[in-house]
Amino acid sequence: MEPQLGPEAAALRPGWLALLLWVSALSCSFSLPASSPSSLVSQVRTSYNFGRTFLGLDKCNACIGTSICKKFFKEEIRSDNWLASHLGLPPDFLLSYPANYSDDSKIWRPVEIFRLVSNYQNEISDRRICASASAPRTCSIERVLRKTERFQKWLQAKRLTPDLVQGLASPLLRCPSQRLLDRVVRRYAEVADAGSIFMDHFTDRDKLRLLYTLAVNSHPILLQIFPGAEGWPLPQYLGSCGRFLVSTSTRPLQEFYGAPPDQAADLAYQLLGVLESLRSNDLNYFFYFTHIDAGMFGVFNNGHLFIRDASAVGVIDKQEGSQEATRAGENKDIFSCLVSGCQAQLPSCESVSEKQSLVLVCQKLLPRLLQGRFPSAVQDDIDSALAQCGDSTRPDPEVLGAASWLKHILRPLRTCDSRFAYRYPDCKYNDKF
Repeated sequence: MEPQLGPEAAALRPGWLALLLWVSALSCSFSLPASSPSSLVSQVRTSYNFGRTFLGLDKCNACIGTSICKKFFKEEIRSDNWLASHLGLPPDFLLSYPANYSDDSKIWRPVEIFRLVSNYQNEISDRRICASASAPRTCSIERVLRKTERFQKWLQAKRLTPDLVQGLASPLLRCPSQRLLDRVVRRYAEVADAGSIFMDHFTDRDKLRLLYTLAVNSHPILLQIFPGAEGWPLPQYLGSCGRFLVSTSTRPLQEFYGAPPDQAADLAYQLLGVLESLRSNDLNYFFYFTHIDAGMFGVFNNGHLFIRDASAVGVIDKQEGSQEATRAGENKDIFSCLVSGCQAQLPSCESVSEKQSLVLVCQKLLPRLLQGRFPSAVQDDIDSALAQCGDSTRPDPEVLGAASWLKHILRPLRTCDSRFAYRYPDCKYNDKF
């Protein structure tokens, strides 16, 4: 069955609660009664008619995963939002939408549906893929991508190596080490876990999905290889399909710009702690942001702050060293151009300093949280620390020292009560919290 929606569409009729991931992508159909009283909506079962190419790439805008597709058989995701611009989406076209998730239809928890593009990337265009092969607009994008020289190399490769990802626009792959790429293969959730650094258990289509995901947006990959369950400041990955990703829900940081002083101090303290953990951790990976905005961070219901959007996060391996992707033009192909201009260049690995993320956060986010909130003597100290932390002309040690000083100022400004459930009641008995 031909899909009825556009490249990034997933449709939901007002009043229906079952999310229909009609990402143009899905060669399947969903049916519900024409009208359903609201009291009976929860009893409605969606019927599924999956086409033969449901898990394929064509008509799925190169479907990047199968886990969400599989969830339709036993789990549900519900939302009240329209997900397609030509079907009445409000003018402020969102990059994410709230929804609810259940694996037993009894206990529901909030999740978010993300579109795998960002404010800093051009919209992904199937026309660009077709044009690369001088093909018509309605070409088979899977067939075009399969014929590329890069993918042919992927087919022959037993192991994911730095040369296979050279030229891709993702910050994650700007300075790849073999250790990092092995982690990607071992923890890629869309294939059966073989516990191996080799791709022998990957089908051709698995390899194409992984390549496409890495080329379009590395956010879902980061959620898989550095899971929150292991202490990384990232939400739980639930699955992806087409250009949509589902993960646990957070409230964007900008919603807390008017928060009470103790909550603002707590969030700022956590944010500085997150950057510290990204800079120094047991695995010796250095994570940095290429750009920053408040929508990249979110807060769970328990007050815990996490990275909500990791698409702008780069990784440098301090233990093994990184092989910087060459700037040579011959490494640019259609996979290099899916989310940015083909001539776009990322900064070299050597140009990334330890202070980079701190400077961005102290310039753009922390002033909105902290300025004008506290008694004058304390506020003067906070403002002074912010000015030093956000000064890109200062050496790294001075910026890091200013951030440490700011954390010291903020620590006693936090309160210990149930609003901060992520550290309560531990904060009553242990200074660590």
